[in-house]
Amino acid sequence: MDTGYLRSLKQRLLGDPAGRLVLICNFEAEHRWARQHVGLPNPGFATGTNVVRRMEELGVLLAGADDVLVCKYPLDPQYRAYLDRTGLPVPEIVVPENVSADRSTTEDVLDSPVLLARLAALGAAGARLLPMATTDLEQKLAESCGVPLAVPDAATFERVNGKIYGRRLTAAAGLRVVPGDECETCDELATVLERYRPALAAGRRIVVKDSYGVSGKGLLVLDSPRKADRILRMVRRRAERSGDDRLHVVVEEWLPKRYDLNYQVTVARDGGIRLDFVKQALTDGGVHQGHIMPAVLTDAQHAEIDRAARLVGARLRDDGYTGVVGVDAIVDLDGVVYPVLEINARLNMSTYQGSLAELCQAPGQVALARQYPLTLTAPVSFADVDRTLATLVDPAGPDRVVVTCFGTVNADADRPPPFHGRMYALLVATDADRLRALDDALRGALATRLTATRPSQEVSP
Repeated sequence: MDTGYLRSLKQRLLGDPAGRLVLICNFEAEHRWARQHVGLPNPGFATGTNVVRRMEELGVLLAGADDVLVCKYPLDPQYRAYLDRTGLPVPEIVVPENVSADRSTTEDVLDSPVLLARLAALGAAGARLLPMATTDLEQKLAESCGVPLAVPDAATFERVNGKIYGRRLTAAAGLRVVPGDECETCDELATVLERYRPALAAGRRIVVKDSYGVSGKGLLVLDSPRKADRILRMVRRRAERSGDDRLHVVVEEWLPKRYDLNYQVTVARDGGIRLDFVKQALTDGGVHQGHIMPAVLTDAQHAEIDRAARLVGARLRDDGYTGVVGVDAIVDLDGVVYPVLEINARLNMSTYQGSLAELCQAPGQVALARQYPLTLTAPVSFADVDRTLATLVDPAGPDRVVVTCFGTVNADADRPPPFHGRMYALLVATDADRLRALDDALRGALATRLTATRPSQEVSP
Protein backbone atom coordinates (compact mmCIF):
# COMPACT_ATOMS: atom_id res chain seq x y z
CA MET A 1 0.00 0.00 0.00
CA ASP A 2 1.16 3.56 -0.69
CA THR A 3 2.41 5.58 2.27
CA GLY A 4 0.19 8.26 3.78
CA TYR A 5 2.58 10.86 2.35
CA LEU A 6 2.08 9.59 -1.21
CA ARG A 7 -1.68 9.13 -0.85
CA SER A 8 -1.97 12.72 0.34
CA LEU A 9 0.14 13.97 -2.55
CA LYS A 10 -1.95 12.03 -5.08
CA GLN A 11 -5.15 13.42 -3.59
CA ARG A 12 -3.91 16.96 -4.11
CA LEU A 13 -2.43 16.39 -7.57
CA LEU A 14 -5.00 14.00 -9.01
CA GLY A 15 -8.05 14.30 -6.78
CA ASP A 16 -7.68 10.57 -6.09
CA PRO A 17 -5.43 9.10 -3.36
CA ALA A 18 -5.28 5.82 -5.27
CA GLY A 19 -4.50 7.35 -8.66
CA ARG A 20 -1.72 5.88 -10.79
CA LEU A 21 1.34 7.91 -11.70
CA VAL A 22 4.03 7.56 -14.34
CA LEU A 23 7.06 9.37 -12.93
CA ILE A 24 10.07 10.71 -14.77
CA CYS A 25 12.67 12.53 -12.71
CA ASN A 26 14.20 15.08 -15.08
CA PHE A 27 16.69 16.73 -12.74
CA GLU A 28 18.01 20.15 -13.72
CA ALA A 29 15.05 21.02 -15.90
CA GLU A 30 16.29 24.59 -15.51
CA HIS A 31 18.72 23.91 -18.35
CA ARG A 32 15.79 23.68 -20.78
CA TRP A 33 14.04 26.76 -19.40
CA ALA A 34 17.27 28.79 -19.50
CA ARG A 35 17.57 28.53 -23.28
CA GLN A 36 15.25 31.53 -23.77
CA HIS A 37 17.01 33.68 -21.18
CA VAL A 38 20.39 35.41 -21.05
CA GLY A 39 22.47 34.68 -17.98
CA LEU A 40 26.06 35.27 -16.93
CA PRO A 41 28.82 34.69 -19.49
CA ASN A 42 30.37 31.24 -19.22
CA PRO A 43 28.67 30.26 -15.97
CA GLY A 44 29.65 26.63 -16.32
CA PHE A 45 26.18 25.62 -17.45
CA ALA A 46 26.56 22.24 -19.08
CA THR A 47 24.32 19.36 -19.84
CA GLY A 48 23.72 17.03 -16.92
CA THR A 49 26.53 14.67 -15.98
CA ASN A 50 26.08 10.92 -15.73
CA VAL A 51 25.84 11.23 -11.96
CA VAL A 52 23.06 13.83 -12.19
CA ARG A 53 21.16 11.72 -14.71
CA ARG A 54 21.32 8.67 -12.45
CA MET A 55 19.74 10.70 -9.65
CA GLU A 56 16.46 9.89 -11.42
CA GLU A 57 16.46 6.68 -9.37
CA LEU A 58 15.40 8.79 -6.38
CA GLY A 59 11.94 8.48 -7.91
CA VAL A 60 11.85 4.96 -6.45
CA LEU A 61 11.41 6.57 -3.03
CA LEU A 62 8.34 8.54 -4.09
CA ALA A 63 6.48 6.22 -6.46
CA GLY A 64 4.00 3.70 -5.10
CA ALA A 65 3.86 -0.02 -5.78
CA ASP A 66 1.23 0.46 -8.54
CA ASP A 67 3.05 3.40 -10.10
CA VAL A 68 5.58 3.32 -12.94
CA LEU A 69 9.01 4.98 -12.85
CA VAL A 70 10.79 5.70 -16.13
CA CYS A 71 14.58 5.40 -15.86
CA LYS A 72 17.38 5.43 -18.38
CA TYR A 73 18.77 2.16 -17.00
CA PRO A 74 17.28 -0.71 -14.98
CA LEU A 75 17.51 -0.62 -11.20
CA ASP A 76 20.37 -2.68 -9.79
CA PRO A 77 18.79 -6.04 -8.73
CA GLN A 78 20.68 -6.13 -5.42
CA TYR A 79 19.57 -2.63 -4.61
CA ARG A 80 15.96 -3.38 -5.53
CA ALA A 81 15.95 -6.37 -3.18
CA TYR A 82 17.37 -4.13 -0.47
CA LEU A 83 14.56 -1.59 -0.96
CA ASP A 84 12.00 -4.38 -0.69
CA ARG A 85 13.52 -5.25 2.70
CA THR A 86 13.06 -1.67 3.93
CA GLY A 87 9.29 -2.00 3.44
CA LEU A 88 9.22 0.72 0.80
CA PRO A 89 6.61 0.06 -1.95
CA VAL A 90 8.89 -0.26 -4.98
CA PRO A 91 7.29 0.71 -8.33
CA GLU A 92 7.57 -0.93 -11.71
CA ILE A 93 10.69 0.36 -13.51
CA VAL A 94 10.51 0.80 -17.28
CA VAL A 95 13.44 1.74 -19.51
CA PRO A 96 13.61 2.97 -23.12
CA GLU A 97 14.84 0.47 -25.66
CA ASN A 98 16.91 3.12 -27.44
CA VAL A 99 19.39 4.82 -25.10
CA SER A 100 22.10 7.34 -25.89
CA ALA A 101 24.50 8.59 -23.23
CA ASP A 102 24.32 12.18 -24.46
CA ARG A 103 20.51 12.42 -24.27
CA SER A 104 18.11 12.93 -21.41
CA THR A 105 15.86 10.04 -20.41
CA THR A 106 12.85 11.85 -21.87
CA GLU A 107 14.62 12.15 -25.22
CA ASP A 108 15.41 8.44 -25.10
CA VAL A 109 11.75 7.61 -24.44
CA LEU A 110 10.62 9.76 -27.35
CA ASP A 111 12.89 7.63 -29.55
CA SER A 112 11.60 4.30 -28.16
CA PRO A 113 8.37 3.09 -29.85
CA VAL A 114 7.97 0.03 -27.64
CA LEU A 115 8.06 2.06 -24.44
CA LEU A 116 5.85 4.76 -25.96
CA ALA A 117 3.23 2.09 -26.67
CA ARG A 118 3.46 0.85 -23.07
CA LEU A 119 3.00 4.40 -21.76
CA ALA A 120 0.07 4.95 -24.13
CA ALA A 121 -1.64 1.90 -22.63
CA LEU A 122 -1.08 3.30 -19.14
CA GLY A 123 -2.52 6.63 -20.22
CA ALA A 124 -5.58 4.95 -21.69
CA ALA A 125 -6.09 3.21 -18.34
CA GLY A 126 -6.06 6.54 -16.49
CA ALA A 127 -2.44 7.06 -15.46
CA ARG A 128 -1.04 10.60 -15.26
CA LEU A 129 2.52 11.75 -16.00
CA LEU A 130 4.39 13.36 -13.10
CA PRO A 131 7.75 14.78 -14.16
CA MET A 132 10.05 16.43 -11.69
CA ALA A 133 9.23 19.54 -13.71
CA THR A 134 7.61 20.06 -17.09
CA THR A 135 9.82 21.24 -19.93
CA ASP A 136 9.04 21.15 -23.62
CA LEU A 137 10.34 17.56 -23.71
CA GLU A 138 8.02 16.19 -21.03
CA GLN A 139 5.09 18.05 -22.57
CA LYS A 140 5.91 16.47 -25.92
CA LEU A 141 6.11 13.06 -24.23
CA ALA A 142 2.69 13.51 -22.62
CA GLU A 143 1.18 14.50 -25.95
CA SER A 144 2.96 11.73 -27.89
CA CYS A 145 1.78 8.86 -25.75
CA GLY A 146 -1.50 10.20 -24.40
CA VAL A 147 -0.55 10.26 -20.71
CA PRO A 148 -1.98 13.56 -19.41
CA LEU A 149 0.27 15.66 -17.21
CA ALA A 150 -0.56 15.67 -13.50
CA VAL A 151 0.92 19.19 -13.35
CA PRO A 152 0.86 22.28 -15.60
CA ASP A 153 2.49 22.69 -18.99
CA ALA A 154 6.05 23.76 -19.80
CA ALA A 155 5.22 27.44 -20.32
CA THR A 156 3.71 27.70 -16.84
CA PHE A 157 6.69 26.00 -15.22
CA GLU A 158 9.16 28.23 -17.02
CA ARG A 159 7.23 31.36 -16.10
CA VAL A 160 7.09 30.69 -12.36
CA ASN A 161 10.56 29.26 -11.80
CA GLY A 162 12.82 32.19 -12.64
CA LYS A 163 14.59 33.90 -9.76
CA ILE A 164 13.41 37.27 -11.06
CA TYR A 165 9.83 36.03 -10.84
CA GLY A 166 10.45 34.68 -7.36
CA ARG A 167 11.83 37.96 -5.99
CA ARG A 168 8.94 39.93 -7.45
CA LEU A 169 6.39 37.49 -6.06
CA THR A 170 7.98 37.76 -2.62
CA ALA A 171 7.84 41.55 -2.64
CA ALA A 172 4.28 41.64 -3.98
CA ALA A 173 3.17 39.27 -1.22
CA GLY A 174 4.55 41.66 1.38
CA LEU A 175 7.14 39.17 2.65
CA ARG A 176 10.64 40.05 3.86
CA VAL A 177 12.89 40.05 0.79
CA VAL A 178 16.64 39.49 0.77
CA PRO A 179 18.05 42.94 -0.09
CA GLY A 180 18.87 43.09 -3.78
CA ASP A 181 17.62 43.78 -7.28
CA GLU A 182 16.35 42.14 -10.47
CA CYS A 183 18.19 42.97 -13.67
CA GLU A 184 16.92 42.46 -17.21
CA THR A 185 19.46 44.53 -19.16
CA CYS A 186 23.20 45.18 -19.01
CA ASP A 187 22.53 48.81 -18.06
CA GLU A 188 20.40 47.72 -15.10
CA LEU A 189 23.22 45.49 -13.86
CA ALA A 190 25.70 48.37 -14.26
CA THR A 191 23.49 50.64 -12.16
CA VAL A 192 23.10 48.06 -9.41
CA LEU A 193 26.82 47.23 -9.28
CA GLU A 194 27.69 50.92 -9.09
CA ARG A 195 25.38 51.32 -6.10
CA TYR A 196 27.12 48.42 -4.34
CA ARG A 197 30.62 49.68 -5.12
CA PRO A 198 31.20 51.29 -1.68
CA ALA A 199 29.97 48.14 0.08
CA LEU A 200 32.27 45.96 -2.02
CA ALA A 201 35.20 48.26 -1.30
CA ALA A 202 34.45 47.85 2.42
CA GLY A 203 34.69 44.05 2.11
CA ARG A 204 31.01 43.14 1.92
CA ARG A 205 29.88 40.48 -0.54
CA ILE A 206 27.08 40.32 -3.06
CA VAL A 207 25.99 37.44 -5.25
CA VAL A 208 24.86 37.56 -8.87
CA LYS A 209 22.61 34.66 -9.92
CA ASP A 210 21.26 33.57 -13.28
CA SER A 211 17.49 33.65 -13.18
CA TYR A 212 17.51 29.95 -14.16
CA GLY A 213 20.68 28.81 -12.45
CA VAL A 214 20.63 25.56 -10.51
CA SER A 215 22.91 23.67 -8.10
CA GLY A 216 25.41 26.50 -7.78
CA LYS A 217 25.76 26.95 -11.55
CA GLY A 218 25.21 30.44 -12.88
CA LEU A 219 26.14 31.94 -9.51
CA LEU A 220 28.96 34.41 -8.92
CA VAL A 221 30.05 35.86 -5.58
CA LEU A 222 31.58 39.34 -5.80
CA ASP A 223 33.73 40.63 -2.95
CA SER A 224 35.55 43.55 -4.56
CA PRO A 225 34.91 46.37 -7.06
CA ARG A 226 37.50 44.77 -9.34
CA LYS A 227 35.43 41.58 -9.68
CA ALA A 228 32.28 43.61 -10.29
CA ASP A 229 34.05 45.58 -13.06
CA ARG A 230 35.28 42.37 -14.67
CA ILE A 231 31.88 40.70 -14.85
CA LEU A 232 30.32 43.90 -16.18
CA ARG A 233 32.97 44.14 -18.93
CA MET A 234 32.26 40.54 -19.94
CA VAL A 235 28.50 41.18 -20.04
CA ARG A 236 28.91 44.35 -22.13
CA ARG A 237 31.33 42.73 -24.59
CA ARG A 238 28.90 39.89 -25.19
CA ALA A 239 26.02 42.33 -25.68
CA GLU A 240 28.06 44.31 -28.21
CA ARG A 241 28.95 41.17 -30.16
CA SER A 242 25.41 39.83 -30.19
CA GLY A 243 23.51 43.10 -30.44
CA ASP A 244 21.35 41.85 -27.57
CA ASP A 245 21.33 43.88 -24.33
CA ARG A 246 19.07 41.44 -22.45
CA LEU A 247 20.27 39.97 -19.18
CA HIS A 248 18.26 37.89 -16.70
CA VAL A 249 19.98 37.90 -13.30
CA VAL A 250 19.33 38.88 -9.71
CA VAL A 251 21.81 40.63 -7.44
CA GLU A 252 21.50 39.99 -3.71
CA GLU A 253 23.40 40.91 -0.58
CA TRP A 254 25.21 38.02 1.06
CA LEU A 255 23.57 37.66 4.46
CA PRO A 256 25.41 36.00 7.36
CA LYS A 257 23.15 33.15 8.38
CA ARG A 258 22.55 30.77 11.20
CA TYR A 259 21.22 28.10 8.85
CA ASP A 260 19.32 27.42 5.65
CA LEU A 261 15.77 26.13 5.51
CA ASN A 262 13.77 24.30 2.90
CA TYR A 263 10.02 23.92 3.11
CA GLN A 264 7.52 22.27 0.81
CA VAL A 265 4.16 23.68 -0.20
CA THR A 266 1.61 21.84 -2.31
CA VAL A 267 -0.88 23.79 -4.39
CA ALA A 268 -3.75 21.37 -4.94
CA ARG A 269 -5.83 21.11 -8.09
CA ASP A 270 -8.86 22.33 -6.08
CA GLY A 271 -6.93 25.45 -5.03
CA GLY A 272 -6.06 24.31 -1.52
CA ILE A 273 -2.62 25.19 -0.17
CA ARG A 274 -0.73 23.11 2.37
CA LEU A 275 2.62 23.45 4.11
CA ASP A 276 3.94 19.88 4.03
CA PHE A 277 7.12 20.20 6.11
CA VAL A 278 10.08 22.41 7.04
CA LYS A 279 13.64 21.06 7.05
CA GLN A 280 17.04 22.50 7.75
CA ALA A 281 18.97 22.51 4.48
CA LEU A 282 22.67 21.78 4.15
CA THR A 283 24.42 23.71 1.37
CA ASP A 284 27.99 24.26 0.22
CA GLY A 285 28.72 27.11 -2.17
CA GLY A 286 25.09 27.28 -3.19
CA VAL A 287 24.98 23.54 -3.93
CA HIS A 288 22.47 21.42 -2.05
CA GLN A 289 24.06 18.73 0.14
CA GLY A 290 21.16 17.42 2.22
CA HIS A 291 18.51 18.01 4.89
CA ILE A 292 18.15 17.66 8.64
CA MET A 293 14.67 16.71 9.82
CA PRO A 294 12.98 18.29 11.63
CA ALA A 295 14.24 21.86 11.53
CA VAL A 296 14.60 23.43 14.98
CA LEU A 297 12.47 26.59 14.90
CA THR A 298 10.80 28.76 17.48
CA ASP A 299 7.01 28.96 17.37
CA ALA A 300 7.28 32.46 15.93
CA GLN A 301 9.70 31.37 13.19
CA HIS A 302 7.48 28.43 12.24
CA ALA A 303 4.45 30.73 12.12
CA GLU A 304 6.33 33.04 9.77
CA ILE A 305 7.21 30.15 7.47
CA ASP A 306 3.60 28.94 7.54
CA ARG A 307 2.33 32.40 6.58
CA ALA A 308 4.89 32.68 3.77
CA ALA A 309 3.95 29.23 2.46
CA ARG A 310 0.31 30.21 2.15
CA LEU A 311 1.07 33.54 0.48
CA VAL A 312 3.54 32.01 -1.98
CA GLY A 313 1.15 29.16 -2.77
CA ALA A 314 -1.77 31.53 -3.33
CA ARG A 315 0.16 33.69 -5.78
CA LEU A 316 1.44 30.66 -7.69
CA ARG A 317 -2.11 29.29 -7.85
CA ASP A 318 -3.38 32.61 -9.18
CA ASP A 319 -0.66 32.46 -11.84
CA GLY A 320 -1.86 29.07 -13.06
CA TYR A 321 0.46 26.75 -11.14
CA THR A 322 -0.58 23.62 -9.27
CA GLY A 323 1.73 21.05 -7.77
CA VAL A 324 4.68 20.79 -5.43
CA VAL A 325 6.74 23.86 -4.56
CA GLY A 326 10.06 23.85 -2.72
CA VAL A 327 11.03 27.15 -1.10
CA ASP A 328 14.50 27.95 0.20
CA ALA A 329 14.77 30.32 3.16
CA ILE A 330 17.38 31.42 5.67
CA VAL A 331 17.55 32.37 9.33
CA ASP A 332 20.18 35.06 9.88
CA LEU A 333 22.52 35.37 12.85
CA ASP A 334 19.95 37.43 14.74
CA GLY A 335 17.25 34.80 14.25
CA VAL A 336 15.43 36.83 11.59
CA VAL A 337 13.69 34.67 8.99
CA TYR A 338 13.97 35.55 5.32
CA PRO A 339 11.16 33.22 4.22
CA VAL A 340 11.85 33.23 0.49
CA LEU A 341 15.37 32.99 -0.83
CA GLU A 342 14.33 31.00 -3.89
CA ILE A 343 11.15 29.38 -5.21
CA ASN A 344 11.46 26.03 -7.00
CA ALA A 345 8.01 25.21 -8.32
CA ARG A 346 8.72 21.55 -9.01
CA LEU A 347 9.56 18.39 -7.14
CA ASN A 348 12.63 18.91 -4.97
CA MET A 349 15.17 16.62 -3.33
CA SER A 350 13.17 16.76 -0.12
CA THR A 351 10.00 15.70 -1.99
CA TYR A 352 11.47 12.25 -2.56
CA GLN A 353 12.25 11.72 1.13
CA GLY A 354 8.68 11.87 2.47
CA SER A 355 7.63 8.23 2.25
CA LEU A 356 10.93 6.87 3.55
CA ALA A 357 10.91 9.29 6.49
CA GLU A 358 7.37 8.15 7.28
CA LEU A 359 8.53 4.52 7.38
CA CYS A 360 11.87 4.98 9.15
CA GLN A 361 11.74 8.07 11.37
CA ALA A 362 9.80 7.49 14.57
CA PRO A 363 8.34 10.41 16.57
CA GLY A 364 11.08 12.20 18.48
CA GLN A 365 13.87 10.91 16.24
CA VAL A 366 16.07 13.11 14.07
CA ALA A 367 17.08 12.33 10.51
CA LEU A 368 19.66 13.42 7.99
CA ALA A 369 19.31 12.96 4.23
CA ARG A 370 22.47 13.77 2.34
CA GLN A 371 24.90 12.88 -0.40
CA TYR A 372 28.27 11.25 0.21
CA PRO A 373 30.96 11.93 -2.41
CA LEU A 374 33.12 8.96 -3.36
CA THR A 375 36.43 8.56 -5.15
CA LEU A 376 36.61 5.05 -6.56
CA THR A 377 39.27 3.01 -8.27
CA ALA A 378 36.79 0.45 -9.59
CA PRO A 379 33.02 -0.10 -9.63
CA VAL A 380 31.47 -1.41 -6.44
CA SER A 381 28.48 -3.71 -6.13
CA PHE A 382 25.59 -2.97 -3.84
CA ALA A 383 26.67 -5.98 -1.76
CA ASP A 384 29.91 -4.10 -1.06
CA VAL A 385 27.94 -1.10 0.13
CA ASP A 386 25.53 -3.21 2.18
CA ARG A 387 28.39 -4.91 4.03
CA THR A 388 29.86 -1.52 4.85
CA LEU A 389 26.56 -0.26 6.25
CA ALA A 390 26.08 -3.41 8.34
CA THR A 391 29.05 -2.43 10.50
CA LEU A 392 27.54 0.92 11.50
CA VAL A 393 24.26 0.18 13.27
CA ASP A 394 22.68 -2.54 15.36
CA PRO A 395 19.83 -4.05 13.30
CA ALA A 396 17.76 -4.34 16.48
CA GLY A 397 18.49 -0.78 17.57
CA PRO A 398 16.67 2.48 16.82
CA ASP A 399 19.31 3.99 14.54
CA ARG A 400 19.15 3.40 10.79
CA VAL A 401 21.13 4.04 7.61
CA VAL A 402 19.19 3.59 4.36
CA VAL A 403 20.74 4.02 0.90
CA THR A 404 18.38 6.22 -1.12
CA CYS A 405 20.19 6.19 -4.47
CA PHE A 406 22.77 3.66 -5.62
CA GLY A 407 22.87 4.33 -9.38
CA THR A 408 24.97 7.46 -8.80
CA VAL A 409 27.79 5.46 -7.19
CA ASN A 410 29.15 3.91 -10.40
CA ALA A 411 27.68 6.39 -12.89
CA ASP A 412 31.13 7.46 -14.13
CA ALA A 413 32.76 4.04 -13.91
CA ASP A 414 33.53 4.11 -17.64
CA ARG A 415 36.08 6.87 -17.01
CA PRO A 416 39.74 6.18 -16.19
CA PRO A 417 40.25 5.60 -12.46
CA PRO A 418 40.01 7.18 -10.06
CA PHE A 419 36.49 8.36 -10.88
CA HIS A 420 33.98 10.19 -8.74
CA GLY A 421 30.58 9.00 -7.62
CA ARG A 422 27.95 9.81 -5.02
CA MET A 423 25.89 7.76 -2.65
CA TYR A 424 22.68 9.18 -1.20
CA ALA A 425 21.46 7.99 2.18
CA LEU A 426 18.97 8.69 4.97
CA LEU A 427 20.30 8.45 8.51
CA VAL A 428 17.99 8.21 11.53
CA ALA A 429 19.02 8.47 15.18
CA THR A 430 17.52 9.10 18.59
CA ASP A 431 19.16 12.52 19.05
CA ALA A 432 21.37 15.08 17.31
CA ASP A 433 24.62 13.85 18.87
CA ARG A 434 24.01 10.27 17.79
CA LEU A 435 23.08 11.52 14.32
CA ARG A 436 26.36 13.43 13.98
CA ALA A 437 28.31 10.40 15.17
CA LEU A 438 26.51 8.16 12.68
CA ASP A 439 27.20 10.61 9.86
CA ASP A 440 30.89 10.72 10.77
CA ALA A 441 31.06 6.94 10.97
CA LEU A 442 29.42 6.50 7.57
CA ARG A 443 31.74 9.00 5.89
CA GLY A 444 34.74 7.31 7.44
CA ALA A 445 33.59 3.83 6.44
CA LEU A 446 32.91 4.85 2.86
CA ALA A 447 36.28 6.54 2.56
CA THR A 448 38.29 3.64 3.96
CA ARG A 449 36.42 0.62 2.64
CA LEU A 450 35.02 1.47 -0.77
CA THR A 451 37.85 3.38 -2.40
CA ALA A 452 39.99 0.23 -2.65
CA THR A 453 37.13 -2.15 -3.41
CA ARG A 454 37.23 -4.26 -6.54
CA PRO A 455 34.05 -5.48 -8.28
CA SER A 456 32.20 -8.11 -6.28
CA GLN A 457 31.14 -11.32 -7.99
CA GLU A 458 28.25 -11.96 -5.61
CA VAL A 459 24.84 -12.55 -7.07
CA SER A 460 21.78 -10.63 -5.97
CA PRO A 461 20.23 -11.77 -2.69
